[in-house]
Amino acid sequence: MAKFFGNLNLVMLVGLLLAILVIVGIGPLGDQVNGLFRWLHTFFGVLWIGLLYYFNFVQVPQMPNIPDEAKPAVSKHIAPSALFYFRWAALFTVITGLVVAHLTGYLTQALLLQEGYLLIGVGMWMALIMAFNVWFLIWPNQKKVLGMVEADADAKASAAKVALMASRTNTLLSLPMLYCMVNANLGG
Repeated sequence: MAKFFGNLNLVMLVGLLLAILVIVGIGPLGDQVNGLFRWLHTFFGVLWIGLLYYFNFVQVPQMPNIPDEAKPAVSKHIAPSALFYFRWAALFTVITGLVVAHLTGYLTQALLLQEGYLLIGVGMWMALIMAFNVWFLIWPNQKKVLGMVEADADAKASAAKVALMASRTNTLLSLPMLYCMVNANLGG
């Protein structure tokens, strides 16, 4: 068992297969596709917001406490890996959310903030803003901060400020966005 649980990829594969069995075996009949996309949306959303909170509540506040000789472990190994999952989780959360809204029949109403779809629509727009921040503000600036692209010390300092403000904006938006997503009473 230790060998099995020591292999994250194998654990994730077995977890995925088990989830598919549950979706197909005991999920709502006739609604497996929507159920699968709802599950994917939730999975990617948990990954995205979990990493957002990791960066904001753990990594960023602890960086000043890390000895200088240990900082490259974070900036060269941990942060790039976490940012990889962070940005792709953001994209797949948005894509799967839009698919769920389409399959359920409220995509246009929600995006246009129509009556009965205002709460989910506001949540969707917040998520779209957050995903924009990830891909067009946080990621490009983090590449400079982490030395993945060439930047002088002033450019790195400026990039760090932009990335932090965008990340804190996403943390701020995540709270009402999660409320909107969880409490949307579609069409009602």
